[in-house]
Amino acid sequence: MVLEDNVSNSTLNRRDFIKCVGVGGAAITVMGCSSNSDSAAAEGKPHYVMVFDQNKCVGCGRCKEACNTANNLPEGMARLTLERQTDRVPGAVCPECGKTDCNCDRKYVRVSCQQCQNAPCVMVCPTGAAYRDEKTGIVTMDDSKCAGCKYCITACPYNVRQINSDTDVAHNCDFCLHSKLAKGELPGCVQACKYDALVFGDANDPNSFVAKLLAVKDSQRIRPHLGTDPSLRYIAINKPEI
Repeated sequence: MVLEDNVSNSTLNRRDFIKCVGVGGAAITVMGCSSNSDSAAAEGKPHYVMVFDQNKCVGCGRCKEACNTANNLPEGMARLTLERQTDRVPGAVCPECGKTDCNCDRKYVRVSCQQCQNAPCVMVCPTGAAYRDEKTGIVTMDDSKCAGCKYCITACPYNVRQINSDTDVAHNCDFCLHSKLAKGELPGCVQACKYDALVFGDANDPNSFVAKLLAVKDSQRIRPHLGTDPSLRYIAINKPEI
């Protein structure tokens, strides 16, 4: 996966996510679509976003554990993962410590549903099971309507949807819409992060912390040229100039 706009050419270990795009969603044209976030703002509706700060994440995995618990996921499944990135060639000497097996350049990136404003999964779902919640604008699932056809999985250009082995229903990270958010709480992963690497809120509310953060911090989205308009934003590690 590549974080675009101002990011280094770091690569992920997870092959499928490196490909990231276009294979499954090639039949869907989303370029040129107007953003749902723009229409939501015009109508006074919220646009919930999550910001992942790569500078603060230590890869502890507490976010993943909290997500699994909050959403009662079966063993071996997860709606989010953390992938480790590195710019170093294997075996190369670290310029900071002089070793070849150190963690000086350790950095992680969150891999999960991008909560697209122009979501291909919603567009292709024949039963309406994959839909955008009217109140929050969050892409989620109606389990009772899912036929298990996997159209949404094929259409997702980020390869982050899957079939829940317990329910045989497709699922995705929906910011804990039906668990934590339904109780007025923050998503489980945000609550569990001890390092403030995750921030969640309404980007359409100028007084929200997340809106103020995005106003002053450079952030990137994965493959913005696809026109899916992701709501998951990344603050990448910026190396100081020499």
